[in-house]
Amino acid sequence: MRKRILITGAGGPAGVNFTQSLRIAPEKMHLVGAEANPYFAKLALTSEMYAVPKATESTYIDKLNEIIKLENIDFIHPQPDIEVRAISDNREKLNANILLPTKKTIRICQDKLESARIWAKKGVSAARTIPLDDQDDIEKAFSEFGSPIWIRAKHGAGGKGSTPANCVETALSWINYWRSRGQNWEFIAQKYLQGRNIGFHSIWKDGELITSMARERIEYIYPHLAPSGITGTPAVQRTIHDDAANKVATKAVLAIEPDFDGIACVDLKEDNNGTPHATEINAGRMFTTSFFFSYASKKILNNYHANFPYLCVKLGCKEHLEKTPRYNILPKDLYWIRHMDSSPRLVRAGEVLGRLIND
Repeated sequence: MRKRILITGAGGPAGVNFTQSLRIAPEKMHLVGAEANPYFAKLALTSEMYAVPKATESTYIDKLNEIIKLENIDFIHPQPDIEVRAISDNREKLNANILLPTKKTIRICQDKLESARIWAKKGVSAARTIPLDDQDDIEKAFSEFGSPIWIRAKHGAGGKGSTPANCVETALSWINYWRSRGQNWEFIAQKYLQGRNIGFHSIWKDGELITSMARERIEYIYPHLAPSGITGTPAVQRTIHDDAANKVATKAVLAIEPDFDGIACVDLKEDNNGTPHATEINAGRMFTTSFFFSYASKKILNNYHANFPYLCVKLGCKEHLEKTPRYNILPKDLYWIRHMDSSPRLVRAGEVLGRLIND
């Protein structure tokens, strides 16, 4: 009997990647989408699609349960952070399987300042972080970190509220700009790290790492539209094998939750010496481009071992997983090149200007 899977945020880029991954999984599933944005709902690739309230609305969980009952859902995967939080906080009210770490862990991982505080206490290599409440805090950040500093919103994904700042005036103006627009975000400052930008995908069961893969973000989609040059989702990325990044990411996850369950997508940034530092954990959801690994796993290895959405579904449905390497599940130097209104392409090292791996 086919598994019946509900994917929230199904019309957004991450939801589409999750759906694409399940569509190339080794078993057929009935995929149902939920989407709060009526426009993005038209982009979903699920067999069925349902409109839902925003996750902040009181009727959100009730609507999900309606869909679960109507579609006989076995497993629900939340994709946007706001829906991860709503589903996590109300997990006991949902009538379907989920795969999430504890409520406390979700709350900590969605708070970049609290995560940094825990890492500092437990000796994890992480970006030094302080809160920015007023000008005194900004001056303190420059005093402790030097110039430039990295400013970002305390909560949120996609480089939300982020920019480098070279002086107190720039930092203060940046925060005041957002507040003048009615965005009452809490801001933090971090030491500016100029090295590689790394994403570490991993999936866990009871504190045991099942498997993982790291990638380097090389270029971003429309970088000129953001002062930081980072727009949250890469146009060019490649797989990497990096023992230091793997080690720091693993320690970062276990420092937050020794019995971590589910998905942990760790962001890391290298300093000038090439030392990786954890900056945040996206818990309970995939990075945007999960289809990169899923497609490469099928195309290059002829298996599903790097299809993280499929592994997530199997674990969530309490099924056994084959034993796989804990790290470096894919070959290094596989490039994933994508852009708006273009199909992504998988490219081997040395072929960036040569032939593509055809579908």
